[in-house]
Amino acid sequence: MTNNKVALVTGSSRGIGRKIALTLAEEGYSIVVNYARSKSKAAETVKEIKAMGVDAIAVKANISKKEKLEAMFEEIDEHFGRLDVLINNAASGVLRPLMELEESHWDWTMDINSKAMLFCSQQAAKRMKDGGAIVSLSSLGSIRYLPNYTTVGVSKAAVEALTRYMAVELAPAGIRVNAVSGGAVDTDALTHFPNRDKLLGDAAERTPAGRITEPDDLAKTVRFLVSDDSEMIRGQTIIVDGGISLLA
Repeated sequence: MTNNKVALVTGSSRGIGRKIALTLAEEGYSIVVNYARSKSKAAETVKEIKAMGVDAIAVKANISKKEKLEAMFEEIDEHFGRLDVLINNAASGVLRPLMELEESHWDWTMDINSKAMLFCSQQAAKRMKDGGAIVSLSSLGSIRYLPNYTTVGVSKAAVEALTRYMAVELAPAGIRVNAVSGGAVDTDALTHFPNRDKLLGDAAERTPAGRITEPDDLAKTVRFLVSDDSEMIRGQTIIVDGGISLLA
């Protein structure tokens, strides 16, 4: 099944981004798999998508660098000649207590999580001639305290604020903009947390839904937000966490 539409998912060679890319491919989207380092993983994802009968390409780009992300969009132009959906998924961050943060830690996290979202979205919007959808990934650390999460939490708060601004300014172009915020999700990224096992155990035990959030839960929500069924949802951050954020 194809729908002649193209979706770019940043950071989609593995983890949540990969699941989102596969989910959109199932809906018939051609996929641009963006990666920074995992060339073999990106190739595997492209192969799996093509097996579904839709087109896919892998594009290496460190999207924290404006010239690199612009080159990525030029490659998309050459191969597909259009873009209908952007998923701002790529993320990074330095996990340290507030008083141990250095300027380089702040800049690194903000450049990838916030600045790249702005400039990727600008480039995508220019190509969405018939309207489109932009969905960005956030996390609960944007609205509540998490240990060692200062840089990431603040950068994700910026993601949610930028989502609201873009939703208003891009609406006349027929572009819907929203965000998805997940609870603790067991992915490769979580291996960098020094308290990973405790974090996951506590989350599973405390979540009203009875389990932690999985990549598939987020991917399904993204799928809904890029569909016509979400036409009147604009500038919102949808929390997908099984209800854990409702607890004190």
